Amino acid sequence: MTERNRFNRRQFLKTTAGVIGAFTIVPRHVLGGNGHVAPSEMLNHAIIGCGGISSAHLGYIAEDPRRKLVALCDVDSNRLAGKLAGVDKGVKGYEDFRDVLARPDVDVVHVATPPHWHGLMSVAAAEAGKDIWCEKPMTRTIYEGQKVVEAVQRNNRIFRINTWFRFKGGFAGGYHTYDGSGAEVRPTRKLVKSGLLGWPLKVTIGRASGLNWKQDVWVGKTGLVPQSVPDNLNYDMWLGPAPRKYYHPHRTHGSFRGYWDYDGGGLGDMGQHYLDPVQFILGKDNTSPQEVIVETQQQHTDAVLPWRRVTYKYADGCEVILDGDNRDENAAFIEGPGGKLYKNFKSDIPNIKQKVAEMPDLEPVVTDFTEAVLNRKKFALNEVNGHRSCTMVNMAKIAVRLGRNLKFDPDKQMFIGDDEANRMMRQPMRAPWVI
Repeated sequence: MTERNRFNRRQFLKTTAGVIGAFTIVPRHVLGGNGHVAPSEMLNHAIIGCGGISSAHLGYIAEDPRRKLVALCDVDSNRLAGKLAGVDKGVKGYEDFRDVLARPDVDVVHVATPPHWHGLMSVAAAEAGKDIWCEKPMTRTIYEGQKVVEAVQRNNRIFRINTWFRFKGGFAGGYHTYDGSGAEVRPTRKLVKSGLLGWPLKVTIGRASGLNWKQDVWVGKTGLVPQSVPDNLNYDMWLGPAPRKYYHPHRTHGSFRGYWDYDGGGLGDMGQHYLDPVQFILGKDNTSPQEVIVETQQQHTDAVLPWRRVTYKYADGCEVILDGDNRDENAAFIEGPGGKLYKNFKSDIPNIKQKVAEMPDLEPVVTDFTEAVLNRKKFALNEVNGHRSCTMVNMAKIAVRLGRNLKFDPDKQMFIGDDEANRMMRQPMRAPWVI
C-alpha cells in the first residue's frame, strides 16, 4: 500500500463514515475497533534474510495485529523453506529480493541479511517506495550510510535500525556473558544533560561497564580450503556486492561476521548496539568524533582478528573508549569532573537516582514503528542518528584494519589527510551491483 493510497483510504473513511452509516450496516472489520483492524491501518511486511535474526523479526510482526507478513526471501532454499513452514500459507517465498520490492502490496521491508547487503537493499527499498526496518549495523561502509540517508529522505520513507536501547530497556543487558550496564538510557541522558557529572565526559565500554565485545566469537579463519557450493545456496547472490571469493561454510551464514568483506567482527555485531545509546547520552546525534585512536594487533586482509582498544575523541574533549581487552577493571561507565556513574546506576554522587527522578523529562519520541509508518512520523532511531552511530563503528573498523590513528571531519564526513582511509570509506561493489 502506498502512502498516497493509505491517506486516501483513511480520509475516505473519515469523511464518509457518517453518510454510509445512514444507509447501510458496515462490517466491523472494515472500520476496525473491538479487535478488528481497519484495512487502512494494516501494513504488509516482507523479510529479506531467513537466518537466525529473522525469528526476532517474525516475532515483532506477530506482536501487533496491524502488521501482516506477506513475503519471505532468502538465497538459501533450505532456510527459506524452513521459515515458510512456520508461517501462514499465504506468505510467498522468493530467492531474489528485487521480486519482493516489485510487489506493490508490500509496505515495510525488513533487511535481515549480512551487513554487506544492508546499504544496497535499503536504498533499493526506499526507491521502491517501501518503509524500512534494517538490521544493525546500518551499513558496512560510511559512504553506504550517506547514500541510505539520501535515498530515505528523497523518497520520504520511514526508516529504523533494529537496536532499541536508546528508548527501551536497560542498556545492552544480557549480551553474551556480561549483564549490561544496568542503566536505562533515557534517565542517563537526563543525568548528563543536567550537568551534574560535569563536562567533558569519558565513556568506557567493556567488561567493567557490563558490556561484551565478543571478540572470541567473531574471529575469521585463514587458510580455509575452498569447498563446493551446496545446491541449496545461490552463492553468487549471497555475495552480491562483495568481492568474489571461494566458498567455505565458515565464510557464510552464522560466522560471516569474522570476515571484513561482510562485517567487522565484534565491532560490527555489537558496535551500534553500544555506540548508538552513547551518542544519544552525550547529545551528539548530529555529529561524529574528530579522532579515532587504536591499539590492535596487525589485522589480516580478509579475516577479522581481535583488537585491544579504540578511543574516540570529540571536538569538545569528550571521549569514548572501547575496552576490547578489558584492561579497565574498575572504570566507570561515565566519568566527568563532577562525578562518576558505574554499572547498575551506582555513583559517587549521593542520592543520584532520586536526583535524576526529579529532573525534567526528556522530549517524547516515536518508539512504535507501526505508528511511525501510519502517521509518517520519524522513528526514534532513524536514518540520520543511525548513520552517525554506525559511522563510529565504521571509523573504528577502518582504523583497526589500517592499524593507525585517524583524524575525521564530522561535517564533510571524510578522513583528514589519509587517502587510503577515505578509499576504505567508499569501497567498490562487485558488478553489476551499485548504489
